[in-house]
Amino acid sequence: MEQRFAGKSACVTGGGSGIGRAAAIAFAAEGARVLIADVDDAGGKETARLIAAHGGEASFLHADVSRAADVQAMVRFSVERYVRLDCAFNNAGIGGGRAPLADVAEETWDRVFAVNAKGVYLCMQQEIQQMLRQGGGGCIVNTASMAVFLASVETAVYTAAKWAVASLTRSAAKTYVDKGIRINAVCPGRTDTPLMYRGRPGVPPDQVLRQANDATPMGRVASVEEVAQAVLWLCSDAASYTAGHLLTVDGGQYL
Repeated sequence: MEQRFAGKSACVTGGGSGIGRAAAIAFAAEGARVLIADVDDAGGKETARLIAAHGGEASFLHADVSRAADVQAMVRFSVERYVRLDCAFNNAGIGGGRAPLADVAEETWDRVFAVNAKGVYLCMQQEIQQMLRQGGGGCIVNTASMAVFLASVETAVYTAAKWAVASLTRSAAKTYVDKGIRINAVCPGRTDTPLMYRGRPGVPPDQVLRQANDATPMGRVASVEEVAQAVLWLCSDAASYTAGHLLTVDGGQYL
């Protein structure tokens, strides 16, 4: 396998499952030393174990991205362990349930924005500061969503938070591109992750998957590995002229 990230380090939030786990494993398979951050200790440690079992190098750190102190500790730990920070994938996120906007509790709004939007802001802030201390250079990818391109009826709060991620991505990209820091976002469509099933409580998993497949023009949802490969491309030299881009990985949903 090509070693596009040999000698580099990567930090992945939400690396305990789903797209984050797939990205962490993919980074390690291509030579990166990986810090996995998550509030799910068991899941994060399992991702690190899977990487080590295949000869890669990874560490796990418990971190809640909605807490500034945790994010500061995460970046500090990454640098102490791996000397520098070359790539960051800000992927940690939660769903917001399914309800019309008028029925969404204020507590739901606060929690979704704390993790999905504030978390990305806190992570980018610390990551950019570290990359600047290194003399510039580095790649950051945020997880937005295909939902930012579509009107939402039952997931308005989640979509609004992902809109914030998209806006932060483009603003930060324009601000720091002349420092050699490339910032982009990946916008997954329906993807076979635990979050997809948790978002439909009470619906049998096979029915959730069948309905998601039927609603996608390509006829199937994405695998986590497909989204992870888009993240790695954005962090690779192959995307050296790409900044502020919102890359859809959605099976043709936004057409």
